[in-house]
Parts: sequence; structure tokens; C-alpha cells
Amino acid sequence: MVAFNKVILMGNLTRDPELRYTPSGLPVASFGLAVSRRFRQGEEQKEEVCFVDITVFDKQAEHCAQYLSKGRGAIVEGRLQFRQWENQEGQRRSKHEVVAQYVTFLPKKQGPAAAPEHGGGTDEAPVEPAYEEPPEGA
Repeated sequence: MVAFNKVILMGNLTRDPELRYTPSGLPVASFGLAVSRRFRQGEEQKEEVCFVDITVFDKQAEHCAQYLSKGRGAIVEGRLQFRQWENQEGQRRSKHEVVAQYVTFLPKKQGPAAAPEHGGGTDEAPVEPAYEEPPEGA
């Protein structure tokens, strides 16, 4: 049987990224992402929000911790992972989370001037892609 596990989400951070390091020194950041869906039910416009835990590793983890904060928009591309553990009271816990391979920062919302067609944008370098883009006109 062939398997495929890929997730692409766009939403807003629900909390500031928390950066920590594994015993071997590998950076790991975790944050929450709120992804909303708008739909019409009869004549009424409704919105449904899904809250997703995101985990990101290595240099991207450090960049996320440095440049992202609660309320900022991001596009996360990665894989779905299921984790199980036992808490301090001995209860079994489990959750699904997304392990990010790529995180793209969305521009800060600063009113109409922040829209790309008006020359606004972000104040930081993007985390991905890992390669350098050629200069304009090259």
C-alpha cells in the first residue's frame, strides 16, 4: 500500500514560538496555528476555526522563534504526526501535530499600505526557500 502524508496550512499564530534544544543541541520550536474556514449555512455566514500544534526543527526553528509572534500569519508545509505519552499523573495522552518542513512568513498586517501592490511587506528575510533567488533582471 502506498502512503502519502503532506499538510499545507495557512493561518495565524495563537502563541509565540517556544524555542528549546534537544540534548544533542538540535533547535526545536513549537507554536500553535489557527486556521479558519468560512462557509454559508442557509442565509447565514459562519466561520469555523481549527487549532493545530506545529513543531519545527533546526535553523527554521531558530528563525521562527526570532521572527514570528502571536497573531502573525504563516504558511506551514509538513507532515501529520501522531504522538502518545503518559503525563505525571500516569494518564495516557495523545495528539496530532504537524511537523513543519517549510515555514513561510506572511507580511505583517499594517493597513492598506502593507499590501504588496502598495509596496509594503515584511521586515525580515524569509526562512524558505533554502536557496538564494537570483537578483532581479538576471
